[in-house]
Amino acid sequence: MIYLDYAATTPLDPRAEAAMAPFARAAFGNPSSLHAAGRAARAALDGARDTVADWLGCSISDVIFTSGGTESDNLALKGAARALRSRGTHVITTAVEHHAVLESCAALTRDGFQVTYLSPDRDGLISPDQVAAALTPETILVSVMMANNEIGTIQPIAEIGRLCRARRVVFHTDAVQAAGELPVRVRELSVDLLTVSAHKLYGPKGVGALYARGGTRLQPLLDGGGQEHERRAGTENVAGIVGFAEALRGMPDADEIARLRARRDRLLDGLLAIPDSRLHGSRSQRLANNANVAFAGVAGETLVLALDLEGIAAGTGAACAAGAVEPSHVIQALGYDRVRAREAVRFSLGRGTTAEEIDRTVEIVRRLVSHLRRHGGAERPTDSDGCAA
Repeated sequence: MIYLDYAATTPLDPRAEAAMAPFARAAFGNPSSLHAAGRAARAALDGARDTVADWLGCSISDVIFTSGGTESDNLALKGAARALRSRGTHVITTAVEHHAVLESCAALTRDGFQVTYLSPDRDGLISPDQVAAALTPETILVSVMMANNEIGTIQPIAEIGRLCRARRVVFHTDAVQAAGELPVRVRELSVDLLTVSAHKLYGPKGVGALYARGGTRLQPLLDGGGQEHERRAGTENVAGIVGFAEALRGMPDADEIARLRARRDRLLDGLLAIPDSRLHGSRSQRLANNANVAFAGVAGETLVLALDLEGIAAGTGAACAAGAVEPSHVIQALGYDRVRAREAVRFSLGRGTTAEEIDRTVEIVRRLVSHLRRHGGAERPTDSDGCAA
């Protein structure tokens, strides 16, 4: 298999897997217990927290371990907004956020908050001036993702962070997709809250973290014990957290990112040479591993399934209840219609991607696109709910 869906998830680093193994058996103690087994688990948890804090450039008390990016986003958005409600009820985010942020904002709306959704330009970029113009005396929270999970566009987080800091507005960024490629030194970014997830970083699924700058008020989502400095109740997933920390030791350096970008450009050049192909997102301000392309007249879902039969794993939008692919809200937010959104296919590279795999993928995509244009694969009519009829 040629795996080009690293943006969806990454394989578990063997070093992380090996580090986790003892905590499933011999060192299975509860880190809140006082006996030797509990103390051993606590020591491992504390060591992992040191590693994550060092990676983020923050205090260990600022790291909250969670079950993943979705929980971290929910805790950041709902926790901060509800804790700060006495100061105001206005939240700012963007129309291209991950559903974990968008659905959290929808929940806040039902709870009486007002949410402003900023629209990006054609490349998916949000400017600091847009954020500044949307701020009001009632604004208590701004959330702008660091890099988009679908089109890879990188946002000017440090500039937006400095703006929010000057206005004393809490600033959150979802760095789940960006953290493996871009520096996430929280002080340099001027963020108050930052979300990361282990399984996008060659760590295990079911583990993530939320950075919460000291003094940032959060209302916990979960009622229970006093774990994670009373901000996230529940016995910690020690094995997963240890694996998360170990995976961080294998993060790519600048030379590796440059090599990844070169392979990405090789892929983009090949795909965009196919007639009537279109790039989504900025060519320059994008993650090194991301290529999101539409092929006119070819449904993205159909192409992804055809690629799968050829042994190539790529991705497209989220599935709706009927099992068909719902048009990407990100592509539509760029100003494209539902047909164009349904044509989008995301190819995302990782540390295992080779130049030979890139060339093979381009060859197969070219053949499949030509075949589908001749014999079917165009957009299907949709029902009123947007699912394929």
